[in-house]
Amino acid sequence: MTFFQIKTYAEEFLAALEGETTPETLVKKDTTVAVVAENIEENTRDFVLKRLAQEFKGHPFSDFVAHLLGTMGYRTRVSPEGPDGGIDIVAHKDELGFEPPIIKVQVKSTEGSIGDPVVSALYGKVSASEYGLLVTLGAFTAQAKNFARSKSNLRLIDGVELVDLVLTHYEQFDSRYKGLLPLKRVFVPEPIDDDE
Repeated sequence: MTFFQIKTYAEEFLAALEGETTPETLVKKDTTVAVVAENIEENTRDFVLKRLAQEFKGHPFSDFVAHLLGTMGYRTRVSPEGPDGGIDIVAHKDELGFEPPIIKVQVKSTEGSIGDPVVSALYGKVSASEYGLLVTLGAFTAQAKNFARSKSNLRLIDGVELVDLVLTHYEQFDSRYKGLLPLKRVFVPEPIDDDE
């Protein structure tokens, strides 16, 4: 005769043996699925942000953001390294770059907070028919966010949103960037809501 003890999910198994629950309700009550999936997602996001901060300091970050915009369907021109007047990338949809929308992009590879003066300076270089985009690995202060909210042709992308865009468009990245940001598609269980 063999004795054993079920330490994990013991109550659920005993309830199932007594006919009180079904396998579907066991899955619905399994909170570890959500925790595991959340941990994997959080670790991946942290890894991507850390690698971007390590590999793309300074002007290389402009090249990376231009490549990301390229995967989103934009054509880009990156300013040469050195003083650029606050505009690092000019992005547009058409081949020649004359048709709107024309987007003037400034990138900041710092991990700190970007304040209102930087956002205002970029906006000062954007005409009424153009759009401004500021991309950073860090975050934006509340004043910078408030300023951007009041302008319909200005958009701020912080490190969190940048990682979202990287994960969304990763499959279209060229091998150079995939080599610097090695990611692999992994399937994780999706928690089942009680509503389903």
